[in-house]
Amino acid sequence: MSRIPTLADLGDVRGKRVLVRTDFNVPMDGGVITDDFRIRAALPTINWLTERGATVVTASHLGRPKGQPNPKYSMDAVRARLAELAPGVELLENLRFDAGEEGNDPAFVAKLTDGIDMYVDDAFGACHRAHASIVGPPTSLPSAMGLLLQKEVEVLLGLRNDPKHPFVAVLGGSKISDKLGVVEALLNTVDALVIGGAMCFTFLSAQGYSIGDSLFEPDQVETCKRLLAQSAASGKTIHLPDDLVGVDAAGNFATFGRSLPDGAKGFDIGPGSAAAFSDVIMDARTVFWNGPMGMFEDPRFEAGTRTVAQAMADTKAFTVVGGGDSAAALAQFRLDDEVNHVSTGGGASLELLELGDLPGLAALRGAPNA
Repeated sequence: MSRIPTLADLGDVRGKRVLVRTDFNVPMDGGVITDDFRIRAALPTINWLTERGATVVTASHLGRPKGQPNPKYSMDAVRARLAELAPGVELLENLRFDAGEEGNDPAFVAKLTDGIDMYVDDAFGACHRAHASIVGPPTSLPSAMGLLLQKEVEVLLGLRNDPKHPFVAVLGGSKISDKLGVVEALLNTVDALVIGGAMCFTFLSAQGYSIGDSLFEPDQVETCKRLLAQSAASGKTIHLPDDLVGVDAAGNFATFGRSLPDGAKGFDIGPGSAAAFSDVIMDARTVFWNGPMGMFEDPRFEAGTRTVAQAMADTKAFTVVGGGDSAAALAQFRLDDEVNHVSTGGGASLELLELGDLPGLAALRGAPNA
């Protein structure tokens, strides 16, 4: 696989107009940015270019406006924050206000690149999408990955290709179907998988346990049986919860073993499981975590995720958190500075671990200067 061009490969950028695809898809509440992490994450690349005399034009999507202008998804608040952090840097309107973005329309690509001399992709969180602003500009412009994208690729491909062992992956969230590909890919690399969140109930059901009214995917039970058999045959351990926290049939807070009575719902791993999972993390040399252990937004069901987050902070292992809700949980518990790498892309990090490549990376390798 050919190398991906970096900023240095652009040569002299003085006087050039450089389009930087950023991921400014920040959380908003009533038009106010609640976390500007993704804006700040793009600053090293923006500063690298401006310090060398380039004029930077940034572009991003925000939310899902479905191909037409929608004031709710205007970039105004982001533009104002960017002006504070990087004065003089332009930000285009929401890319997804034009259906050509998600449709990868050549006419939209031409509009984006009109008057632009070079292109930089620094939007790791969107790199798994074959959208116009991601795969279009590198077909005609000298292109490179930004510093944020470069770090993400180095860290995640390092996990995939050359991790220090024992390598443990901690996976949570609601659906095994969303993570099936990455589970199968990780089973080739990791020494152990730790499964929490609602996806654990599909595995527990596959083992014959009663799961009450907990969220699970009946059409994935056979898949989970196959994964459990596959891991056992290859000497890999899949750790599942031994105890669970949730509500009983009457809606009262309750703690259960592996089997839940009729009408009960599980919303978090129990304290015993949280301690056991922490021990696995503490004994590892590399840990990748994606997906909370339970419904951590509710204080009654945050303990499992908090305990795992604390173990990620305390372990001497090289720790990587795969964006999304896991990153939000780390921030909530004020532990985001205590891990080695917090990815800016949940879906992108999983896809890169699974496939070893992304549409955005492939596009950069095909650029005229690559």
